[in-house]
Amino acid sequence: MNIAQILNRSAKVYPDKTALLVGDNPVLTYAQLVSRVARLASALRNQYRVKPGDRVAIFASNCPEYLEALYAIYWIGAVSIPINFKLHPKELQYILEDSGAMVLMVSHDTNPNSAEITQLAQTIIFDSPEYIKALDSSPIDLVSRELDDVASLFYTSGTTGRPKGVMQTNRNLLAMSACYFTDVDDIQFEDAIIYMAPMSHGAGLYNYPFMMRAAKHLVPRSGGFDSAELIELAEKVGRLSFFAVPTMLNRLADYVDKHHCDISGIKTIVYGGAPMYIEDTKRALHILGSKLVQIYGQGESPMTITALAREHLENDQHPNWERRIASVGVPHSLMEVLIVDDNGAPVPNGTVGEVIAKGDTVMPGYWNQPEASAAALKNGWLYTGDTGFLDDDGFLTLKDRSKDLIISGGSNIYPREVEEVLLLHPTVSEVAVVGQFDIEWGEVPVAFVVANAVSAEELERLCLENLARFKRPKGYYFLETLPKNNYGKVLKTELRKLIKREK
Repeated sequence: MNIAQILNRSAKVYPDKTALLVGDNPVLTYAQLVSRVARLASALRNQYRVKPGDRVAIFASNCPEYLEALYAIYWIGAVSIPINFKLHPKELQYILEDSGAMVLMVSHDTNPNSAEITQLAQTIIFDSPEYIKALDSSPIDLVSRELDDVASLFYTSGTTGRPKGVMQTNRNLLAMSACYFTDVDDIQFEDAIIYMAPMSHGAGLYNYPFMMRAAKHLVPRSGGFDSAELIELAEKVGRLSFFAVPTMLNRLADYVDKHHCDISGIKTIVYGGAPMYIEDTKRALHILGSKLVQIYGQGESPMTITALAREHLENDQHPNWERRIASVGVPHSLMEVLIVDDNGAPVPNGTVGEVIAKGDTVMPGYWNQPEASAAALKNGWLYTGDTGFLDDDGFLTLKDRSKDLIISGGSNIYPREVEEVLLLHPTVSEVAVVGQFDIEWGEVPVAFVVANAVSAEELERLCLENLARFKRPKGYYFLETLPKNNYGKVLKTELRKLIKREK
């Protein structure tokens, strides 16, 4: 089954229902949306020569064209590559090269407009004359695909410093959507999902269950998160649901508390993507009420490993309530979760080990990386690289995220990526990047550098030339040598202690 069948069905059964809004302004019905998708798909196939299985990338900020582009790619059986629009052009270039993308679809504000990019892929700019012309093509029928055909490549950074393309199949995305209905929230026709976090990531992944239900898809005029805009849209549109990283959730709680807002138009807030501290959870529950659901997942099992339901979050009379709201919930209905030791053997409840997961949302592997795939997938189980423990009721509490991973405002930053850029400087001999606590972002990267006569300003310029801005270190510590163990491995735990002593 082609994942685009969910749009095809909704458009046939509910053609006149509102599909897309920009702000509080309805712009497309389901009949109009599917017509535009089928026409754009026709242009991709006939003009740009995209065939089933070919890769098409989207490098765009949140905009109304995003969904029709995504489904047009699926419509012809091609593979979507949603790329974080905050990435540096060099990072975009690597993904295009690695995936072999034939076409790159961009918004006006993200158009890289460089020879290196245009040589790799044909570029289509949303709302350009070429795009408008493509929408005049004759519509084509939906292309049939198998459940286990790859539908999307989701690029996630790895500990090697190079992003890996997670192969997400039609089956993975459909199973993820089913888990939304069973473990996160039901969806009614009147509901609307608002895209305030990047549509290339978690926020966009939740389009599928809302598309299945023929519900509304709302792109805010700002294209991002703004508390005042959200409250206004909640009043005008109503029944809003959205995905938020903890930073966004905390900002919303601050705004609602300060301005005494009416939030009855907000239905469900799904949060995840970074650790949520227990006091912040309590405060959010107190201010926002019974609207919160937490999820834990990875690109390798999109949005779907465990969920902490609203009934568990709000039941403060339960004797284990504090432990439960510090957890990430219980396995999704279609998932199995185990904790194992270094040998892959299950450990008793309460014992910390590696979190492994199994189910129809788990990827078949990484794009063109058989060794990495074999390391992550063993006997059908996804080895997440995260550590935690299960209690006797099945609640999972995470202890550490993936080894050395820094999560800043919901965005993953792998130290190795940053370290490799800093080592490009000819005077830098050693470097180690670790996460430093930040009250607003959760964590920010800082760098420990061994170098001869280099300034923080020089290193900052180097990072800005090679990395997305959010990945650059927010501070530099210059040392004569890095602390190491007997095997020569850098002791990042000692560096984290040094940060605490400096504060």
